[in-house]
Amino acid sequence: MIACASARGRRALATTGLAAAAMLLAACAAEKPKPTPLEPVQPKVELRVLWRAQVDAVKFPLSVAVRNGEYIVGSSDGAVAAFDAATGAARWRAHAGAPLSAGVGSDGRYAAVATRDDVIVVFDNGVERWRKHLSSRITTAPLVAGERVFVMGVDRFVSAFDAQDGTLLWKLQRPGDALTLAQPGVLAAYKNTLLAGQGAHLIGVEPTRGRVEWDVALANPRGTNEVERLADLVGPPLRLGDTVCARAFQSAVGCARADTGTLRWSRNVGGIQAVGGDTELVVGGDASDRVTAWKTPSGDIAWTQEGLLYRGLSAPLMLEHAVLFGDFEGYVHALARADGQLIGRLATDGSPVAAQPVRSSNSVLVVTRNGGLFALALP
Repeated sequence: MIACASARGRRALATTGLAAAAMLLAACAAEKPKPTPLEPVQPKVELRVLWRAQVDAVKFPLSVAVRNGEYIVGSSDGAVAAFDAATGAARWRAHAGAPLSAGVGSDGRYAAVATRDDVIVVFDNGVERWRKHLSSRITTAPLVAGERVFVMGVDRFVSAFDAQDGTLLWKLQRPGDALTLAQPGVLAAYKNTLLAGQGAHLIGVEPTRGRVEWDVALANPRGTNEVERLADLVGPPLRLGDTVCARAFQSAVGCARADTGTLRWSRNVGGIQAVGGDTELVVGGDASDRVTAWKTPSGDIAWTQEGLLYRGLSAPLMLEHAVLFGDFEGYVHALARADGQLIGRLATDGSPVAAQPVRSSNSVLVVTRNGGLFALALP
């Protein structure tokens, strides 16, 4: 029997040599359950807009970069801009010359995006520095670190470029699955190690030569076909000191030690969005948007929340006293980190929240599909 992905999950699939995937997914076209109506909330935290800005529509898997007191954002038309996190003033604006498929990655100086025609474009403080054409579609935001730009395609090839001039330094190719995800994968840094998702595996790569140093599975996918066994790691990952946690698509949530490349824990749970959290709790929604909090050290369940079922939740952002999720109607929901109770809600522009909310020092940025940028005061 075919294991059916959610509607969002079906849109996230991409084939690399599996012509039968469309036929398998067609069998999963069941009617999607209706979103849970929102009940009135007695606010216990204040969600307040500090400033608002507007960019073009965001129809691609956006990652917002936060560096040096800036939010760096891209939009579908190819525009890239850096906004002062405190005031919303634009510090610089640039354009990639084509619609975007992924971004933004930044180290505070260099900002990198990918276009729909498979080109990586790198800006130096808003001025285009170089561009390179790749042979694979890119849906994961490039990683800029250590004077290098790391890029991962949907074929899960990882390439490293010199950040200054775009020289290709190395390319890592490993045996891959026939079916992969056309949504952000795992590409991150841990000290002097590059972290990358390869199917359900998290690998540690020596960043100067592209040599794999360790490999740990966060999930053990099972099934009789490629669709059922699809368990790509979904980014962005959650890094907590020496621990890195991530979701395996429709399969599991797990945490590993990045210093030793060993598994800490893994829990079987569906879902397609990244997780959030801190050293105490890892939080995420499953395929039906049931929210679960796991204890970070052990993976034991701390609490669950079923008041937002089928509301198309974004990946969460963990704060000191609350967990923030966006939904398909543009609402931002605050859940108490202690027990998961709904303690606040804010309406934006009515369009879906397009990316995981991110935090600068004194604000949180929420981006919607219509291109609304909403900077919220910390609750």
